[in-house]
Amino acid sequence: MANDTKERILEAALEMFSQNGYAGTNIRELSASLGLVKSGVYKHYESKEAIWNALLDQMIAYYADHFGSAEHLPPVPDSLDGLVTMTMQMVNITVHDEKIIMTRKVLTLEQFRDVRARELATKHFLTGLTEMFTRIFTGMMDKGLLIKDDPAMLAFAYTTPISALIHLCDREPEKTEDAIGQIEAFSRHFIRIYGKKPRTGLVLNTEGEIEK
Repeated sequence: MANDTKERILEAALEMFSQNGYAGTNIRELSASLGLVKSGVYKHYESKEAIWNALLDQMIAYYADHFGSAEHLPPVPDSLDGLVTMTMQMVNITVHDEKIIMTRKVLTLEQFRDVRARELATKHFLTGLTEMFTRIFTGMMDKGLLIKDDPAMLAFAYTTPISALIHLCDREPEKTEDAIGQIEAFSRHFIRIYGKKPRTGLVLNTEGEIEK
């Protein structure tokens, strides 16, 4: 029962922090939204800062379980189409999962106030994605699916526009469907440029030489 109450407190805190920010959320309002008195919240968390830190811990675990990370990689795709499929699965989770949407809003709001939020924002919006796809692209190069190139630079080039379009969905939800379409089109454009085409046979040119 106590664990259920702690979870409810974090869920309510995430919703309030995403709407009002940390400074704009007070324990009295948080307690009232749960049908508790302030002492009922303090029984589980000694302060608003304790709630905040527990929420950040939960954010990290939730992202890793539902989206992946450099430490929790999804399987390396076995085909170029597999990269598109994996990418779109990730995108659909991140733009439709309410918890992830609220988490992204909280980090966007609080990255200028809280050092830990800033570090998590950098990781989830930039470096973590780059690291994850660097490893994925390395694996795809090893499988002969992508041309040999700097996997870190390819990962940066791949994830940056996708991340920008996801943030567009947060700012202007009415553009979500168009943004998802743009991401899929970009992913397919990427594999046309960097995908390694299998050689199905040798072709001779008009001079009898093997075409490369």
